[in-house]
Amino acid sequence: MEKKDNTPLKFSSISEFHDLLKLPKPLHPLISLIDITKMKVDKEMFRKSFLMNFYKISYKFSEHGKMGYGQGYYDFNEGGMMFTSPGQILSADVEAEYCGYTLLIHPDFMRTYPLAKNIKKFGFFSYDTNEALHLSDQEKTIITGLLDNIKSELHTAIDEVSQDVIISYIEVLLNYSNRFYKRQFITRKAVNSDLLSNMETILDNYFNNEQTLKSGIPTVEFLASELHLSPHYLSDMLRNLTGQNAQQHIHEKLIEKAKEYLAGTNFSVSEVAYALGFEHPQSFNKLFKKKTDKTPLSYRQSFN
Repeated sequence: MEKKDNTPLKFSSISEFHDLLKLPKPLHPLISLIDITKMKVDKEMFRKSFLMNFYKISYKFSEHGKMGYGQGYYDFNEGGMMFTSPGQILSADVEAEYCGYTLLIHPDFMRTYPLAKNIKKFGFFSYDTNEALHLSDQEKTIITGLLDNIKSELHTAIDEVSQDVIISYIEVLLNYSNRFYKRQFITRKAVNSDLLSNMETILDNYFNNEQTLKSGIPTVEFLASELHLSPHYLSDMLRNLTGQNAQQHIHEKLIEKAKEYLAGTNFSVSEVAYALGFEHPQSFNKLFKKKTDKTPLSYRQSFN
């Protein structure tokens, strides 16, 4: 039996992606705004996963169909925005009929601008597909307006300020998207509170069952996997809900458990550190002092 080739399709340039979609050459080699309804997808080619060496910002919806990367899929029936950065594995439902826009930006387009560095601060480029941004009607108007402005600028004769103008529109688009995600965290507060409760249970079980002895200190990636979220989404959600990110929540639970050991057992400080998953007692001492303003030994002595 012939072995199936699961190697992802790789697109180094936006022009290559246009060719696969049977679209005209992009108006600019480093940036393109695609009207998704005009795409003619080679269904056999797109049955494979693929990755791009450029950023992709999509606002889309469909009568039916899904888009995914990693192990997740997002149903676009209601419409939403997705953000992916260079090198992420993507996949598509080739039978879907999408509507909307996809903005492709090669990193070289913003290489000499502050945005090249600042874009990495937007955590939603690492969110999973089930964490897409859902827009209200007013938000849709703002986003589509910005995309229309970019489209208009791309169709205008290029001059010495064209790139400056487009970069400005992209920055505004990302800042609005960040604002809308913060709104989404607030409007889904009840759901997020349930996630917080589940996270606390997972951490309690992890420490109470001494899983630290086998697996070490729990990581943000472990928590996110248990909650079926991406690490960035989990941290951003928690920061909006509690003011602390996922790593800070782990440390808080770890210090709470450390205090139980120090006050309720005869374990030495090194044994407490080992029981909590630390490889080196010095690392435990440093974290405990940072979080409590006391060394583990002085904390224990305060009970005598």
